[in-house]
Amino acid sequence: MKKVFILAVCCIFAFTNCKQPKENTITNTYAEEPHSFAQPNQAVITHLDLDIAVDFDTQIISGTATYNIKNNNAKEIILDAKYLNIIDVKADGEQTAFTLGDSDEKLGQPLAISIQETTKKIAITYQTTDKTEALQWLNAQQTADKTNPFLFTQGQAILTRTWIPIQDSPQIRITYNATVKVPSELMAVMSAENPKEKTADGVYTFKMTQPIPAYLIALAIGDIEYKAISNRTGVYAEKSMIEKAHAEFSDMEKMVATAENLYGAYDWEQFDVIVLPPSFPFGGMENPRLTFATPTVIAGDKSLTTLVAHELAHSWSGNLVTNATWNDFWLNEGFTVYFEIRIMEALYGKERADMLALIGRQDLDDELESLKDSPNDTKLKLDLKGRDPGDGMNSIAYDKGYLFLRTLEEKVGRENMDAFLKSYFKTHAFSTTNTEDFITYLNINLLNKNNITFNTEEWIYEAGIPDNAAVIKSDAFTTVKNVLTTFIETDAIDTAKTSEWPPQEWVYFIRNFPEDITTSQMQHLDDTFNFSESTNSYITMVWFEQSILNNYHGNDVDARISKFLNTVGRRWYVTTLFKAFKKADRIDEALAIYKTARPNYHTVTANTIDALLNE
Repeated sequence: MKKVFILAVCCIFAFTNCKQPKENTITNTYAEEPHSFAQPNQAVITHLDLDIAVDFDTQIISGTATYNIKNNNAKEIILDAKYLNIIDVKADGEQTAFTLGDSDEKLGQPLAISIQETTKKIAITYQTTDKTEALQWLNAQQTADKTNPFLFTQGQAILTRTWIPIQDSPQIRITYNATVKVPSELMAVMSAENPKEKTADGVYTFKMTQPIPAYLIALAIGDIEYKAISNRTGVYAEKSMIEKAHAEFSDMEKMVATAENLYGAYDWEQFDVIVLPPSFPFGGMENPRLTFATPTVIAGDKSLTTLVAHELAHSWSGNLVTNATWNDFWLNEGFTVYFEIRIMEALYGKERADMLALIGRQDLDDELESLKDSPNDTKLKLDLKGRDPGDGMNSIAYDKGYLFLRTLEEKVGRENMDAFLKSYFKTHAFSTTNTEDFITYLNINLLNKNNITFNTEEWIYEAGIPDNAAVIKSDAFTTVKNVLTTFIETDAIDTAKTSEWPPQEWVYFIRNFPEDITTSQMQHLDDTFNFSESTNSYITMVWFEQSILNNYHGNDVDARISKFLNTVGRRWYVTTLFKAFKKADRIDEALAIYKTARPNYHTVTANTIDALLNE
């Protein structure tokens, strides 16, 4: 999952070399899990057969989740459930007793099912409810084409339990098959082998043969089409978006090939992207085989498709090798940002990669400032017991994690670093790992092997940024800063110097306005560059942020901000602007906008803004 503007994307040729699912066995080695009621060391699920019907009129999913299980002489198996109506439970085809335990606001309820030592399958018949947090039901007017409704799921971090009763811990990996019944005018797609065309009866079947954690089980349903880019890459989108999406993501095959050259074969056969309606709460979500993406990356010039590189990188770091618990989230995201920037460097050059890294460093500095009163939250290894795991999904995991790996690369050399990472992904393929196991692997296979001393534990277990952090520089950004300084001092700007700037340079320019910039200077810039009407969502967001903070009201910017917040549900963008309103002491304006915008947001976004505005 990518949060920065980045955001932020072979087996198919040789099936005999494809990674096959590893059989899940009881080994009593599952870690203590603060965000799941499951007790996998006692009994664990290994495979899911999901049979569901999706009713857009009632906005309910109903059906049966059947699991293959293994147990260690246990008399019960415990699953996670939240806001679900559990109708019936069977064990090996016979009804069995079950209980739903006390409800926890964050975790939901433990679903305890009676089993025997010989039980091989359990089947849970259930329905979702109007409180189900993973699902976003959209009416036709909330879509791009405005002709049919839409539904999508968002499982990360612990929301899959709100639409499927499941052991919702990232360390528990399962394979799955699914049968999904939808209205015949719509198409269903999942994080699995997918259809390329609609069926006549609205029934779709899916198969995911590689074991994945619950948070990566994903479903989207809408009036969508598919268009291939290569024989293993392509895009899904609504009719009005399909050509734009295809053109925007036309480098996807190049990205996959580049990633394979860096760190080994792509083990998921297919890499597709679906462009969702604007309410999708993230830049992208790395659901295997089918990345979910925000339409805000469709800029018309491929300038924001670093998102694709990021979600693609997750096919190795996150999907192939997964953090064991959400306390280890940096293992997913720090590695992915590092990998993403390496992909961008290989495809588009070091200058662009350094610009992306420097913007990330600026994000990190901003995050450190916002967390100055809670320094423990600036550690890479977190302790999120009793908290929402979303509290750790910030720039610390992404950008401090990246900075750790970049600093490590500078210490050990790129050749050694690449050999280490390639081995790390291959050794841990289709498994989970935690921070401590990673440190052990790092010491044995990189540091000790090359007689190198590195302050690993300071980076991981201490707050802030160590003194040996890599210094990221960009000659292009130095030029940008000089142009900005000249403008502030003289109120004049040489547009010839800015005519070839890519979006990254404009973002850096706007984000570095001095605190005492005047509204007349902002009006001058807006009149010159038409920032308030930019078609690039990232430029728009940072310009709106500065407009709010500096009380700039020119060029109808207030109405444009309100429209933006009412139509875009990407949590990073939305949170940035509402934070700006709060910082500028314009809370009444923020609340007025939020009153109309909130119904358009996914639960993930709405919960964040509720807390921010104390709503």
